[in-house]
Amino acid sequence: MSAPYSRVASHPLGTARPPARNTAVVHVTMDSLATEVMTDLTRVQVVTVEPDELANAAHHQMIHAGVRLLLVTSPTEEIVGVLTARDVMGERPVSVATQERIPRDQVTVQQIMTPLEGLDALNLADVRRARVGDIVETLRAAGRQHALVVEKTGPIEIVCGIFSVTQIGRQLGVDIPPGGQAQSFAELARLLRH
Repeated sequence: MSAPYSRVASHPLGTARPPARNTAVVHVTMDSLATEVMTDLTRVQVVTVEPDELANAAHHQMIHAGVRLLLVTSPTEEIVGVLTARDVMGERPVSVATQERIPRDQVTVQQIMTPLEGLDALNLADVRRARVGDIVETLRAAGRQHALVVEKTGPIEIVCGIFSVTQIGRQLGVDIPPGGQAQSFAELARLLRH
């Protein structure tokens, strides 16, 4: 038989703050392991949105979560696409609103997202052998700001990581303005040469 339970001492809460957030950036070089710049979705909460959500609401969700990419998922939790900050803030919503003759604030995620068929993924096993420069070159060649990393488990691929040009630039110590794809790759290419 276990000992009886006891009360734990408590006290009135005075001035209090939340714990300091760890915002330290791990600096890397182009020869560092690629996994050092990958957002590991097994350690970081995945932010998702459903296709029928309004694009403006998805943008607010991005801002609140501090991310620039949302995985678009079906009600059964299958990935059907991705939505980036560039998709929401760029020309796509205006173009869709004009074509569909709807107000800009009625554009949905599904109307501007990149569908699953338009996505490429990197295998985790390959990423574990790659360097940061290899990922930069892969993103540059594809003309993309992000890449998904998957691990195959049976017939299903599990998205377990994301690469972001902005995050890579931050860790390389390069200031990459949001939405500046041309400048982003030009700046990262400059690092590749050095």
